[in-house]
Amino acid sequence: ILLDKDGKRKHTRPTFSGQQIFALEKTFEQTKYLAGPERARLAYSLGMTESQVKVWFQNRRTKWRKKHAAEMATAKKKQDSETERLKGASDNDDDEDDDYNKPLDPNSDDEKIAQLLLKKHKAGGAGGALLLPAPDGDAPA
Repeated sequence: ILLDKDGKRKHTRPTFSGQQIFALEKTFEQTKYLAGPERARLAYSLGMTESQVKVWFQNRRTKWRKKHAAEMATAKKKQDSETERLKGASDNDDDEDDDYNKPLDPNSDDEKIAQLLLKKHKAGGAGGALLLPAPDGDAPA
């Protein structure tokens, strides 16, 4: 028993054994709150007071909530950055969409028209075959 400078009993912090902590953590995984009879049984089986078990569970719930809140904040930041990344990519796609939506110029060379048609076909996700105009001398018979 420790005494303070006035001779009064000094409160000491209890130290729990590894076995006690293991049992408390295992119980906490199953249930975050203990009712009176459950708390009494657990305290008795671990050689602790009900008050010690109650306070341990209160502190453990606080730690659990903080960790959960930090994980949620990290997930939200990750989601926000992914949304921004996709938004930035979408803004870049808008320039390509302008080319995509323009009518084909009949005076363009065949290669350029073929590339635009191929691009439109891929963007449209069509399952069918893409028919490209054949170059002049290679028309099928």
